[in-house]
Amino acid sequence: MCGAAGEVRLDGQVPDVAAVAAMAAVLAPRGPDGAGTWSQGRVALGHRRLSIIDLSEAGAQPMVDADLGLTIAWNGCIYNYKELRSELQGHGYRFFSHSDSEVLLKAYHRWGDDFVSHLMGMFAFAIAERDTGRVLLGRDRLGIKPLYFSEDSHRIRFASSLPALLAGGGVDTRIDHVALHHYMTFHSVVPAPLTILRGVRKIPPASLVAIEPDGRRNTTTYWTPDFTRRGDRSDWSEKDWEDAVLESLRTAVQRRLVADVPVGCLLSGGVDSSLIVGLLAEAGQHGLSTFSIGFEAAGGVEGDEFKWSDIVAERFATNHHQIRIGTDRMLPALAGAIGAMSEPMVSHDCVAFYLLSQEVARHVKVVQSGQGADEVFAGYHWYPPMGGPGAGDLEGAVATYRKAFFDRDATGLRALLSPEVVAPDDPSQRFVAEHFARANAETGIDRALRLDTTVMLVDDPVKRVDNMTMAWGLEGRVPFLDHELVELAASCPPELKIAHDGKGVLKQAARRVIPSAVIDRPKGYFPVPALTHLEGPYLDMVRDALYAPVAKERGLFRADAVEGLLADPNRRLTPLRGNELWQIALLEMWLQQHGITGAAA
Repeated sequence: MCGAAGEVRLDGQVPDVAAVAAMAAVLAPRGPDGAGTWSQGRVALGHRRLSIIDLSEAGAQPMVDADLGLTIAWNGCIYNYKELRSELQGHGYRFFSHSDSEVLLKAYHRWGDDFVSHLMGMFAFAIAERDTGRVLLGRDRLGIKPLYFSEDSHRIRFASSLPALLAGGGVDTRIDHVALHHYMTFHSVVPAPLTILRGVRKIPPASLVAIEPDGRRNTTTYWTPDFTRRGDRSDWSEKDWEDAVLESLRTAVQRRLVADVPVGCLLSGGVDSSLIVGLLAEAGQHGLSTFSIGFEAAGGVEGDEFKWSDIVAERFATNHHQIRIGTDRMLPALAGAIGAMSEPMVSHDCVAFYLLSQEVARHVKVVQSGQGADEVFAGYHWYPPMGGPGAGDLEGAVATYRKAFFDRDATGLRALLSPEVVAPDDPSQRFVAEHFARANAETGIDRALRLDTTVMLVDDPVKRVDNMTMAWGLEGRVPFLDHELVELAASCPPELKIAHDGKGVLKQAARRVIPSAVIDRPKGYFPVPALTHLEGPYLDMVRDALYAPVAKERGLFRADAVEGLLADPNRRLTPLRGNELWQIALLEMWLQQHGITGAAA
């Protein structure tokens, strides 16, 4: 787990190594254990290392294999690297390290671009060929690891975070109006390849981008989950599905124990994280370090769920850490959390994960986490209506999804945004409609789950976990996003997933491992009351951001709308209970935090 950056020249000039080093320096929190740069021909690579596998210098990056003529800089972990290493040794390859990085180089040499189909893990990589100058960029199937890029006629640059690209200079920082529409409409999700800035794009999940020697750029998608029923599973009973889900998750959890350092677990006390803890205990992880976080109550909202995490910690005799965060710590941490965001993320969970990761990093370098279960196994409230009569056709399915998930309609958007930044038509509506119309999703529920698994999940909870853990040099692993488990869940009949108020098949399987009290509790969340109910210094911070000279000059929002929200800061909520004032303030605070002065128009 690390941070990578690089530049590929398209004009015959040598790459700007200083700019690559500057980009890599911004990634230092992601990789506090080592740094390196490399340049040859038209390519330069930079890297920051978090040592997890092969802690020796032999595992350092950028890694050069002189015999094969290949160099790599990447971020992630290949869980089946030992098996691949043995297979490659059988093909005659000799290894100089014990790292998964070297396995990637040999695998690429052996299988070409198809090497990604052999990988179990999370990854975002750049591989450069010495003899041809070809560069291959790639991202894992579920987009767990990020990769951003910018380009002009002279060069392509890429990095593990958007702020790292900014450090290299020369980025168009004007606001992308379509991305802004998504942020304000699609619950702050900006689907790949867009970002909020015109000059920065992100490689989509499950994609390869080949930069050929002649400058051509080819993008291919190498994996797509199939949300249809399989004939060989048509006679499965509910118990058969529970058996298969539990066994697949058990395998996913065990895969994510691969490390040369201890592995802990984030424990919220919900079904998902509790089940991971139970399966880790099953796998022989005695005295497992587990971590929970809680905040002070505010506005009548409780700030912790320790009573549930305590049940699980006691049941499995974990080395449990309760982390209590006072208001005095949270306010200063907001600037750090916003600074750690590669893109604006409105979720209150961000600061919770940021502070939790700060504490966890004092104890371990790797943790497993329960993100993804709600999207993969239908845990949200908007899935059951997608199976109703109003969602039977494409138009009805889009309307049903929009009613539950979108933050506002076109009228509400025009009332909030300045006229010159309103995108034409309705790009968010169009995006969902086009996604729903694709083949290999049988029902409205399947369509919504496919969209949420491959888009919303990637650019909300998964990005949140990556950004906030890596801000403290902590590697977060997400077993619910094991691609084999995702493929299994995608083929599961929707009625089994939405049963028992959501995640039915998962909950029933979990009863064999964890206490029923944890499963039958009301659905929980990461409570951050001070951001749910804005008042005092938090409201002052929001007001300062929206009235800052740079915000007024940028002119994203209508002045009357801003004044109305500030006059009654906790009245206007989105359908998903998000604070509208926090949503617009977070965007402006993120832009200011990263020194972005680009005009809105």
